[in-house]
Amino acid sequence: MIRHTLRHLGLGVLAIPLVLGLSACGKSDESGGTLSGEPIEAIAPPDGESWQDMVSVTEEGGYRMGNPEAPIKLIEYGSLTCPHCAHFTEESSDELRDEFVASGRVSYEFRNFVMNPLDLTMAMTVRCGSPQSFFALVEQTFANQTTLIDNWSKTDEAALEQANGLPPEQRYQAFAQLAGLDEFYAARGISTDQSMTCLADGQTAEALVKATSEQSEEFDITGTPSFMVNGQKLDINTWAEVKARLETLGAR
Repeated sequence: MIRHTLRHLGLGVLAIPLVLGLSACGKSDESGGTLSGEPIEAIAPPDGESWQDMVSVTEEGGYRMGNPEAPIKLIEYGSLTCPHCAHFTEESSDELRDEFVASGRVSYEFRNFVMNPLDLTMAMTVRCGSPQSFFALVEQTFANQTTLIDNWSKTDEAALEQANGLPPEQRYQAFAQLAGLDEFYAARGISTDQSMTCLADGQTAEALVKATSEQSEEFDITGTPSFMVNGQKLDINTWAEVKARLETLGAR
């Protein structure tokens, strides 16, 4: 399902569908097997720092929060237009950050899994600030997801088609302006000039689409949100299930 969509995106992002790709948002049916471990002692951060505030960009293009040497490494593949991803973030963010990541036992990495032009434009914009602003912007995007999708859905189809025909350095700027994303993120610390500069970078768009395509193939990601722990894909996608798995691994 996702791979079919990505073939139409192309690495040049020239034929990216204008409709929202929400059909791949849901539960994965792949089994992650059984994981278990003894309780792990909390790991103290460096003096004067907290693990929650340590955010870095990974080689795979994700954003990781927490202890880079954490014994339990949680990765989420998420789409900013996926309602299930928004629900997961709403349920998990405080506890995941303030208990699991704060303990130093767990690191949490979010990898954008782009589905459509709105998703791609938002993914480019949430990466526009410092790494430390990434997770807050993702949470704000999910919290306002319904409104942002409604704004996009009400956009004139001819205007979308015209924007889609622009060169990459103008295309995502036009998408953002049509959907009101420039104003939305400006109210959350990413100025219009800053977001327009980021959205003019066609290489970032290509990199996000390429990473989605390659990691879909490599890890058999068939829906969002999908999760991996210590390199093993899980067959679960709710916070209650993920939390239980982290605790089983020793985050308790």
